[in-house]
Amino acid sequence: MQPPEATPVNPLQSTNLLVLLYRWRKPLVIITAAAAVLSAGVSLLIQEKYKSTVVMLAVPQNSFGEQLLEEVKKEDVLAYGEEEDAERLLQIINSDKIRNRIIEKYDLWTHYDIPRDARGANALMTREYYSNVSSRMTKFMSIEVQVLDKKPERARDIANDIAALTDTVSNQLRNERALQAFQYADNSYKNLQEEIKLLEDSMASLRRLGVYDYITQIEGLNEQYATAINEGRLAQAKMLKMQMDTLSQYGNVYTKLETMIESTYEREAILKKRYELMKIDVESKLPSKFVVDYAAASDKKSYPIRWLIVAMSTASAFVLAFILLLVWDNLKSLRTQGYL
Repeated sequence: MQPPEATPVNPLQSTNLLVLLYRWRKPLVIITAAAAVLSAGVSLLIQEKYKSTVVMLAVPQNSFGEQLLEEVKKEDVLAYGEEEDAERLLQIINSDKIRNRIIEKYDLWTHYDIPRDARGANALMTREYYSNVSSRMTKFMSIEVQVLDKKPERARDIANDIAALTDTVSNQLRNERALQAFQYADNSYKNLQEEIKLLEDSMASLRRLGVYDYITQIEGLNEQYATAINEGRLAQAKMLKMQMDTLSQYGNVYTKLETMIESTYEREAILKKRYELMKIDVESKLPSKFVVDYAAASDKKSYPIRWLIVAMSTASAFVLAFILLLVWDNLKSLRTQGYL
């Protein structure tokens, strides 16, 4: 009876791993220690940065003129914005208008040491800007803007200026759109006033001819004419008939003018209200956000986290070194057994 074959030893068994760890303890300790020292030195060279945060809530961008002049209020100007309003505010915060103003105000070209005439300078500036300025929507539908800078006071000022500029840019965009509508309403209102003046001048000409109120006048003359005929006052009846004939010549014109003037007066009332409403929208400066928390100068650096850099670098160096030694040891074993 033959003895059972020996089970081959798995080179990746835990006992072998422990043996390998013990066998190569000195190189592992040296490599790990060197990585710790090197990463600590590198982390000391990284520029420290401080973080400031401003938190805002979006406001619905409704017409302020409607809130003042309309009898039925469609929206509440004091209401908080919905998700769509927050997304719109976030888009404004990340716009070129705000970024360019911040860059120029704080001379970030010099601050970030980026030459304006360098090749790809704008792309470099944009990348550097957004590596230090970030914005996001929170789960509470608020907007959080975070700014990193070497000086805590500058990080605070940039964050608060971004919050202030959202109102400036939002009002500019809204007022530009409202201005177009206002100019159209202004032209329509002025044209209608000129039309009313022409109609009123025509009506004044008829009044100079003795036509003041055609329906009332013609009814009165008819009544007087009938009375004169019945009483035999023929001369007076003839005079009244001539007045009626003269009045009848302008009757249709008067009636048409009267109808047109009433219609234009109604249109004038509507256009005047729209004109005043849009004028308010053009001139109003409403906030686009409520600031929940203004940014403050931090008294503790936020970046870099040196202990984390050292820990991650040291752990990575240890794992990589151990994997390389394990591969090398197994290759050596296979070569000894004649497989390689």
